[in-house]
Amino acid sequence: MNIGRTIRSIRQRKRITILQLAEGTGLSKGFISNIETNKTSPSISTLEAIANYLRVPLPYLLLAEDQCMRIVRRDQREITTSGAEGLKVQHLTSRGPLRMMNVEFPPGSSTGNEPHTHPGEECHLVLHGTFLAEQGEHSEILHEGDSFSWSGSVPHFVKNVGHDTGHILIALFSEGDVRQGTPVPQLP
Repeated sequence: MNIGRTIRSIRQRKRITILQLAEGTGLSKGFISNIETNKTSPSISTLEAIANYLRVPLPYLLLAEDQCMRIVRRDQREITTSGAEGLKVQHLTSRGPLRMMNVEFPPGSSTGNEPHTHPGEECHLVLHGTFLAEQGEHSEILHEGDSFSWSGSVPHFVKNVGHDTGHILIALFSEGDVRQGTPVPQLP
């Protein structure tokens, strides 16, 4: 957690000077400078005054680095392949238990030879193509714009049954890291 850097960043982005922040909060310029350079740890009431003046929620100042917004630019996406059929997986988010991927399924390809299970929850949006989705004894044919979700703990399977390459946007919530050796859901 780097509270000082966060405060400085917000202040500079809003084009507020240290003097303006000092006058608006009743704090001294030197004290604000020490906060911004992490030479002092402000109290909650001091942070509340700063947050109010900067017009940001107090909890925003307390976010740890890994809790802040992460951006993955289109040309910086990690791309992997999965399974024997080499499904192309574009990782749209960078880390954490909630992941989002764009999975490219060539015609006839699937998530594996048999239904599989894993911990976690999945939501899917068919971006392009026609797919067979099976979970347990239930199966459906899905087309562009259709969405579906399920628990990963129930055996499931997805196959491109169309004539074109298909794409599915998958959001996966799993406490494990899906790229650390154990594929979840058979996608790296």
